[in-house]
Amino acid sequence: MSGGLDSSVAAALLKRAGFDLKGVFMKLYPSPGGFEKRARKVAGILNIPFYVLNFEKEFKKRVVDYFLREYKRGRTPNPCVVCNKQIKFGLLLEKALGLKRDFVATGHYARLRREFSKYKLLRGKDKTKDQSYFLWQLNQKQLKHILFPIGDYTKKQARTLAKKFKLPVLDVPESQEICFIRTTVNDFLSRYLKPKPGKIIDSQGEIIGEHQGLFFYTIGQRKGIELPGGPFYVVKKDFKRNALMVTPFSNDKVLFSKSLMAENVNWFSGKQPKLPLRVKAQIRYGHGAVAATITKKLKGGRHPPSTQIELVFGRPQRAVTPGQSIVFYQDQEVLGGGIIC
Repeated sequence: MSGGLDSSVAAALLKRAGFDLKGVFMKLYPSPGGFEKRARKVAGILNIPFYVLNFEKEFKKRVVDYFLREYKRGRTPNPCVVCNKQIKFGLLLEKALGLKRDFVATGHYARLRREFSKYKLLRGKDKTKDQSYFLWQLNQKQLKHILFPIGDYTKKQARTLAKKFKLPVLDVPESQEICFIRTTVNDFLSRYLKPKPGKIIDSQGEIIGEHQGLFFYTIGQRKGIELPGGPFYVVKKDFKRNALMVTPFSNDKVLFSKSLMAENVNWFSGKQPKLPLRVKAQIRYGHGAVAATITKKLKGGRHPPSTQIELVFGRPQRAVTPGQSIVFYQDQEVLGGGIIC
């Protein structure tokens, strides 16, 4: 229970359905106490026990440190994906099962369906709030012990339910950014990563400015490139020369990719499907899924080796970004995903 609308309504729905509930607030990083206070208040209204679990040390090690490592490598990570696997449905699920609980339930807009002995992850009913993209790293063992009570509701319906249950969460602003960053990503990175200045060049190789570190930029980025004659868009990060390549054209062909490679691939079925495989592929949260074909499995080049695949888009995609997740869908079902490399 985060103290927000979605997890509060999820708890209320389970209570109404007759589940034996314990409310849990995870303390993940130093933050104002308003969220915990509100979650505790909701638990009181629902008349369920309320606990606070301090996972700050584990969250720092498994999520924040991963976030910094990836940026240092010049990639743009998605910490929510790692938090779901390692913390919400990792540590918390372990705790729950140890306390003889059967499930961990959250306020994610996603759905689960059981077919025989296998579980399938589906998009949430609300297409604009669907969060299945962030859950692709989960496995069958975890899915077996998860409930998504609001997955069959829209956000509008969830708000109506919050009002019906008299929950004090209607005025809580939605969290849009990375939870542990209070200002900007660049401000956060500046506290942990040393500046490494280099040249900014255009597509002709002409030097047009200076950057303070490649980790401050992501492919396709426009904001923060403070050069005269702009706007400019990030095309490439050249680590050998520590150079940032930019273009003044938002639809410059060099910003588009016909294919990509992804690593650390996970399939919900537990096994590699037969390739080639036609899918709808989503390269970032909020980006529409597009037609693509997973053409072949590759040998992992990292140590330890990871499962890698090659994927070809039906039409070139703009700003394909290393470090981000690519998630594979067929209709409403999530087949799996990987990290763009």
